[in-house]
Amino acid sequence: MDFYDMQIGPQAAFERYETIRSRLPQAIFDETPQHAANLAEVAAHFDGFILDAFGVLNRGETAIAGAVERMAELRAMGKKLIVLTNAASYSRSQILEKYHRLGFDFRSDEVISSRDLALAALPHLPPGKRWAAGATVDDKFDDTSHMPGQLLDDPALYDNAGGFLLLSSARWTDRDTQRLISALRENPRPVVIANPDLVAPREDGLTIEPGSFAHALMDALPVMPLFFGKPYVNAFDAAIAKLPGIPRDRIAMVGDTLHTDILGGAASGVGTVLVTDHGLFHGLDVQPFIERSGIRPNWMVPTT
Repeated sequence: MDFYDMQIGPQAAFERYETIRSRLPQAIFDETPQHAANLAEVAAHFDGFILDAFGVLNRGETAIAGAVERMAELRAMGKKLIVLTNAASYSRSQILEKYHRLGFDFRSDEVISSRDLALAALPHLPPGKRWAAGATVDDKFDDTSHMPGQLLDDPALYDNAGGFLLLSSARWTDRDTQRLISALRENPRPVVIANPDLVAPREDGLTIEPGSFAHALMDALPVMPLFFGKPYVNAFDAAIAKLPGIPRDRIAMVGDTLHTDILGGAASGVGTVLVTDHGLFHGLDVQPFIERSGIRPNWMVPTT
């Protein structure tokens, strides 16, 4: 079964995040979360909002009800908005096209993707070597000069590539994970993860994402992949840089996941808002997960 099509429950996803907790950024949490109905009710406490996409703005290919109107409301209040997404399957132009199709009015300079961060920081490879990408079948890589090969279309790249770039779970299977483990055991090479998420919320549930493959590699081998995106500091530094002049305590990271959005935001010194009803914890009481993990947002809202 393809990982992209495989379903996993929120409890299992949470347990896996807890298993890899020592590999994630560290943060101190010393507040009891405050509660509000939506982002408009917390807006007085923040001047800038860093917004996760999946579970906050959209679920799969569908905009969350009221999210488009809420962004317009925040703009009318004078709030600055930045989208910080781990959706590495899309180029910047594709991301903007998707958001605009869903009704959002984000500009190109208001969107930061983990794909952009990873492609901009790929390590140099030995002469004559190229990156092998785990990517969607129609990824043209027209947003980079590196022009990686399609790993899933050219099995020889397991042996010949200079490094591996994991962008998407589309088409990926457990067999591909095992082949990559074997290839890296035989010949260690750089591994770059452009989507650190373990799962992502879509219309019909959660799907496995490239972060899952990365941690399977780390479980099996003494490999240290390079992660780009939430919850890692490179993503938050890029987003905060887009909000000059706003103190970190007046910036809020808004997300649906404790171990990526909330942990990463807290580790970067910004405020945090957990949206509970549309993402990882859809249909669940989130409080037991907060108590068990100790990851506490500053604010909790049911919807954007």
